Amino acid sequence: MHWSLTRIGEALAHWLSDARPHASVNPPTPPEALAGCLRPGDVLLVEGVSRVSVAIKYLTQSTWSHAALYVGQEAGFADAHHCFVEADLVEGVRGAGFEEYAHLHTRICRPVGLSADERDRLIRFAIAQIGRRYDLKNVVDLARYLLPTPPVPVRFRRRMIALGSGDPTRAICSTLLAEAFETIRYPILPAMENGRVDDDEMRDTLQEQWRVRHHSLFTPRDFDASPYFQIVKPTLERGFDFHALKWLAEGAQSEGAPAASARPA
Repeated sequence: MHWSLTRIGEALAHWLSDARPHASVNPPTPPEALAGCLRPGDVLLVEGVSRVSVAIKYLTQSTWSHAALYVGQEAGFADAHHCFVEADLVEGVRGAGFEEYAHLHTRICRPVGLSADERDRLIRFAIAQIGRRYDLKNVVDLARYLLPTPPVPVRFRRRMIALGSGDPTRAICSTLLAEAFETIRYPILPAMENGRVDDDEMRDTLQEQWRVRHHSLFTPRDFDASPYFQIVKPTLERGFDFHALKWLAEGAQSEGAPAASARPA
């Protein structure tokens, strides 16, 4: 039975990984622009175009369906072109290069204030996870929401995305990154609550305390929504000047605009 379920999960993973034409209308980010802006420790959010990407974007009500950690060109991968760590639906946790995202819309989310040691620990943890399998139970669950996509209330969607088996040898893309940042106690979207001060003289005093949200509840959009990650846009970093843009001549029809109605005689 376990063997059969594994085969079913693997078949679903391949089916869900197939790209859907026109799944995104946003322009891709040029790889050379990404390479010029990324720093080790940055999170790269990706607007995927596969079937599973459509499900994740629906459940999270977000543009972003995938997340990868940039670990740098000197990370020591067997393939010198690899500089990202990601959890792939079919291959599991692996190294990846810029070519994986060359045709996709992306966003850079940068943690702020990391020391060199903290950045190294973050990267070492992520690289050490290479070889972990993608959580196939999550694959089966996501497939259910594609056939057809159900009208799920917003308040339940975060819980639905955290449907993994809990097996520590398996990974989901945003869970993998949340675990990595948890190792250095860097906040993504922590919960705040009031707690008693741990002091005999102030035992009746309440103060705000941080509580780490379980890593299985994180989704790619959380890195974008987090107030603790800086959004880096390569176009602006390279020196954007809107004065240099070439616009259509006044009166020319814009792409996609409806033709003007003929005036009555």
